[in-house]
Amino acid sequence: MQEKLDNVRPPKPKPDEGVQVDLSATIREMRKLAGVDEDAPIKPATINASKELAKIAQDSLRDAQVRQPESPSNREKEKEREKAEGAALHSIKGELNKINDNLKLIQNMVWSEEKEQGLLIPHEFAEIYRLAKNSGMHKNHLDEIMRLSLELMPVKMRENSVTVKRYFREVLRKMIYCRHEGLDLNCKKIVMLVGPTGVGKTTTLAKLAARYSKMLDKKYKVGILTLDTYRIGAVEQLVWYAKKMKISIETVMDAQDFNKEMQALEYCDVVLIDTTGHSQHDSKKIENLKKFTENGYKIDTALVLSLTTKYEDLTDIYNAFSPLEIDSLIFTKLDESRGFGNLFSLVYESKKPISYLSIGQEVPMDLLVASNDYLVDCMLDGFTHPGKQA
Repeated sequence: MQEKLDNVRPPKPKPDEGVQVDLSATIREMRKLAGVDEDAPIKPATINASKELAKIAQDSLRDAQVRQPESPSNREKEKEREKAEGAALHSIKGELNKINDNLKLIQNMVWSEEKEQGLLIPHEFAEIYRLAKNSGMHKNHLDEIMRLSLELMPVKMRENSVTVKRYFREVLRKMIYCRHEGLDLNCKKIVMLVGPTGVGKTTTLAKLAARYSKMLDKKYKVGILTLDTYRIGAVEQLVWYAKKMKISIETVMDAQDFNKEMQALEYCDVVLIDTTGHSQHDSKKIENLKKFTENGYKIDTALVLSLTTKYEDLTDIYNAFSPLEIDSLIFTKLDESRGFGNLFSLVYESKKPISYLSIGQEVPMDLLVASNDYLVDCMLDGFTHPGKQA
């Protein structure tokens, strides 16, 4: 009887076989819904996709295990290993620096055989010499500085390019003059900005007005006097700045009205005078401008120059405006120039101090009190904006 029952009853499926039977039935139902033949075989791509998913899962698990927190003992070992690697890297860096210096000496050996106006340029000075020359510095000035360096620099400091550059930096610092910003409430300060066209006098004047009226420790009463009635929009631009900063502005049509308008600004601690830009070749207009400085007032005359102007033209401009008795220099467009050598040459030649530097178009932020260190850094390392450094 049992044998008959076993023959009639279907055999019990194995555990895996039961799952396969249920899965096969499910697949058949899905195929039926999709309109696919129930007996069609499973495509190999489906099997391959399953294998890929399995591999991705295994990889993800393995990565997660790798990212598990380390034990304290492992962290200590890691720190020791990093310390040892750091010491090794420091040693390697020192050796690389020595190799780099030797390569520079080899690359610049040609300079040891070249004489410039009787001046022998040693190969250890070749890099700094070429850097200064490419910056636009006048050759005679550069040779003079180099001669001074050769005479004063100790022999031990010539061992590598770092010490040479450091010494040359000090020489450049002493080459130029920068004037400290000194304001005294007990004495009225009158500043007249003069210079050629297109150097940014009006924008620089607006920056100065904003700076003086919003000093950190003291707020000076500032007034603006404009002599630039020829350029279209010049007066409107200054009026807009003055209105925004809530400071007084007066317009002078001729030299006879100068004293009258100055009296209107008598209450001001600082009076800034904007002038019409003139070509350095128009001596007649520059001479007429001098009439405004001969009215009994003590006026500080600042010559505004663009750093993008080559040295020879800077010299012509300075000589043309010299009858106005220049007291200081203001350089603009530092952010638009790649070389600072022309600035050094002009200051070295004229012996006039630099008072301010314009480093952009933003009013009033892009204005700096001139600094020897900053200018030397720009000369040797390239221009940097102090307010925008990372």
